[in-house]
Amino acid sequence: MLMRKVLLIILLLVGLGVKAQDSLSMETPKKGWLSRLIDSFSEIDTNYVEPQHYNWALMLQSINTYDYYRISTPGDDGQSISFAPTIGVRMGPYFGWRWIFLGYTIDLRNIHFFSGARKLEIDGSIYSSRFGADIFYRRSVDDYKIRRLYLGKDIDTEALEGQEFNGLNVSITGVNFYYIFNHKRFSYPAAFAQSTCQKISCGSWMVGLGYLKNDIEFDHKRLEALAQEKLGHEVELDSGLMFNRIKYTDINASVGYAYNWVFARNWLLCGSLSMALAYKTSMGETEKKYDTQKESGFDFGNFNIDGIGRFGIVWNNTKWYAGASAIVRAYNYHKSQFAANNIFGDLSIYVGLNFGPRGPYRKRN
Repeated sequence: MLMRKVLLIILLLVGLGVKAQDSLSMETPKKGWLSRLIDSFSEIDTNYVEPQHYNWALMLQSINTYDYYRISTPGDDGQSISFAPTIGVRMGPYFGWRWIFLGYTIDLRNIHFFSGARKLEIDGSIYSSRFGADIFYRRSVDDYKIRRLYLGKDIDTEALEGQEFNGLNVSITGVNFYYIFNHKRFSYPAAFAQSTCQKISCGSWMVGLGYLKNDIEFDHKRLEALAQEKLGHEVELDSGLMFNRIKYTDINASVGYAYNWVFARNWLLCGSLSMALAYKTSMGETEKKYDTQKESGFDFGNFNIDGIGRFGIVWNNTKWYAGASAIVRAYNYHKSQFAANNIFGDLSIYVGLNFGPRGPYRKRN
């Protein structure tokens, strides 16, 4: 509980994310190896990419979050249940200095943030010209609704769809790193960090590594009780859905492609898609384990395909900027007796101002 409070305080005081902006190369005498290494992270071809002109930035941003879980058993007549909470909406100001962007957002669905909040989200991203990274943590407790069910050919489940379900608790922690090959001519920060400006359309291949830890707690007895209440009769679940808790560990290697399309002056449209080959191990607790029998299920490792997509549209004249961006992640787990699919993402809408011209841009601006 204390740890959760500390995380909440950090979220409020520090805010979401760190966004790296391409630094402007300055002529300095005899730089050391560390300085040269740091500068190499931000190398750009100014024929294709306009550097950042300012030191400081202010931004107002609205973040809409979406989360979807589907658990199922295999076979033509296998059962499946889909859960999703109401789309979350957060809004707040951000303040930036060169590489660092700090912000504070308020959950508009839960203004009283410390009074019984059941959801916690921490997200951060680093965007440099050569490298990028994401780190995220999400914890949702009793915040889901049943969206769709299939429990058998002869079972009408319409009365259950849209019902609140407080028997699903999910936490997910992950980090992704990626390397951009054509980093001098293609700028990720132009699309997602509102710093540099892409001048000529260009794309790049990229590779990455990622780690994910997913923890799902599922109270199937509550689902059975809710089904009996709403449907008027008992429903028998497949044995694959009768688990109490499953923990996943996901290690993946990805390859993808991104493209920046400059379709008008000061305008940019970016699309990026990466596919990952993921090795997953998981450990679960079945109903029998909670009945004090020393038996556990779902102890296995296997490979699956995951994906991550990034999309953004930006108007940026180097001083003022506005736009929208979305990051969507999909994680899949499949085994002979059980499958789980998770899709979650953020849609950000923002408007901002850069100020405090840097070095050679002071007279120009």
